[in-house]
Amino acid sequence: MQRRFLILLVALFTISLLAACGSQSKEDVVKKLEKQAEEMSGYKAEANMKMRTGKDEQQYQIQVWHKKDDYYRVKLQNDQDEKGSQIILKNDSGVYVLTPALNKSFKFQSEWPQNTSQPYLYTSLLKDIKSDSESEFTADENYFVFKTKTNYQNNKTLPYQEIYFDKKSYQPVMVKVFDQDMNALVEVQFANFAKDDKLKKEDFDVDKNMAMAPTEAPVANMEGEELTQVLYPEETLGAELADEVAVKTDDGQRIIMNYSGDKSFTLIQEKAEVQAASAQYSVPVNGDPVQLDDGVIGAMEHNRLEWSSNGTTYQLASDELTEAEMVNVASSINNSAAK
Repeated sequence: MQRRFLILLVALFTISLLAACGSQSKEDVVKKLEKQAEEMSGYKAEANMKMRTGKDEQQYQIQVWHKKDDYYRVKLQNDQDEKGSQIILKNDSGVYVLTPALNKSFKFQSEWPQNTSQPYLYTSLLKDIKSDSESEFTADENYFVFKTKTNYQNNKTLPYQEIYFDKKSYQPVMVKVFDQDMNALVEVQFANFAKDDKLKKEDFDVDKNMAMAPTEAPVANMEGEELTQVLYPEETLGAELADEVAVKTDDGQRIIMNYSGDKSFTLIQEKAEVQAASAQYSVPVNGDPVQLDDGVIGAMEHNRLEWSSNGTTYQLASDELTEAEMVNVASSINNSAAK
């Protein structure tokens, strides 16, 4: 009898122990994630991202380096862009967006990435979870899943996200970003995530990162070359093309389009100019880097947005458009919008 009682007692203890191990609360998991972030002096990650926010699905590869506390390097390569990658850097001097194929960079005095959601940054995901007091938490056999609100400053059409963490390693596995109707328009799949204690401040230096991309194919830029294709925005917010002017420049041709309406704007496009290595320069921007729907990172400053894509440099300016509307118009310019 006593032996049966002991066996029953051990069984009950084992069941209760297993139940306790398998039913961690949201608070328990958040503490583990915070502890992991605190203990990591740095990490490297690789991810694949799909974006369905535009007319066509865009896919690109992402490489992330992060060194505690405030050093970031994010390399983005669009699968459909043969002209090279872009790199977002954050170091002691500020935030930079580099385009190695053009030997050009923008320098921002910005709070990036703290001021907006970033689905491929561990620290940003954790910040979104902690900032949303109404976040939902579930767990299945393999993953801890958080459903939270997002904080996209220039895109309010993506208000929710689901963040998946591996139950054993507590590392990010996948992020899905949804629109109001819960359609997943952005999906990030982490292919690799590993702690790295060897990253140095020099790894986040602008000149070093420009020099790290010697194999990037430079954009063709012959003197006097004209644009081979003029593109038009599909989203104009009701404005209509009032006039289009082609201006000859020392480097080729500049197309200036003026759109008139309640939301008037001007769009300029010209062949991207490749800077000589010795003439590499950084354009100061009093604003923030913004991501367009094709994965390109642009520079937003007050009422002006500038970006480069497929060998063409674009500038969009307006006193009537909000920053979010400017992103929508810029994101609608693609090859299918050519005339």
